[in-house]
Amino acid sequence: MDKFVEMQTFVKVVEGRSFVNGADALGMSKAAVSRYVGDLEARLGVRLLHRTTRRLSLTEEGQLFYSRCKDLLASVEEAEGEVTARHVSASGLIRVNAPVTLGIRHLAPLWGEFMGLHPAVTFDITLLDRVVDIVAEGYDLAIRIAVLPSSSLISRKLSTSRLVLCASPHYLEKRGTPRHPDELSAHTTISYSYLSTKDEWQFDGPEGTISIRTHPRIHTNSGETCRAAALAHQGIVLQPTFLVGEDLARGRLVELMPEYRSIEYGIYAVYPSRKHVPTKVRVLIDFLIDCFKQQRQAW
Repeated sequence: MDKFVEMQTFVKVVEGRSFVNGADALGMSKAAVSRYVGDLEARLGVRLLHRTTRRLSLTEEGQLFYSRCKDLLASVEEAEGEVTARHVSASGLIRVNAPVTLGIRHLAPLWGEFMGLHPAVTFDITLLDRVVDIVAEGYDLAIRIAVLPSSSLISRKLSTSRLVLCASPHYLEKRGTPRHPDELSAHTTISYSYLSTKDEWQFDGPEGTISIRTHPRIHTNSGETCRAAALAHQGIVLQPTFLVGEDLARGRLVELMPEYRSIEYGIYAVYPSRKHVPTKVRVLIDFLIDCFKQQRQAW
């Protein structure tokens, strides 16, 4: 007897609260359903259901087995969906939310490429630095930069990025190069308002974790503004490598105190549920993972 069919039949009987309803849901006869459940109990050596003329109820063992069967059947359904999705064309509207700077610098060039591969897809893209409620606000997918993603949502990691302390060569020539985080108090700093630690800049160095209170000359909710101020020789910034990586590589900015490392973030594709992920969303996530792998060396 097929164990999978036995479990599927048992679940449908429990959910339908009768053998008749279970039989209807499966398109079987009541006799066949009764036989499957009876054979299952005989094979396990336990009673799963209390049967009376009026109702069915689960035994303690039945409750445990029902819960495990539900999880297993859901996993099978998910696996089938993933395989099927690879052979179904992506189509329809995808609503995406992403942080402003990441969205402009690294995601904007990708949308056209994706639509070229999947001409039946359209996009509604919103760039916001606040954390949106994906379900309440109706997004199919959000790109988030976080130490850890929300446990209430499903996520796949795209890349990582770390905060780098840096300034322009001209600023350092004029004001000197700090060698220890304690020296930041004597320098002009530019602060990103959405940094989780605000004006407390944290570093892990030779002597452990250090937290330094800065007194920025500029506060801004825009990472691009922080970068522009640093390039204009206005002070020291603490910004992610996905924003300043190219400036560092070209010498427009200089990393300071590399032995004192700041926060490392993950960049995640976040979506509401693992079950029944639309083909268009699944294909987009796979595409983004491939694209971010190519960019990761620069970050």
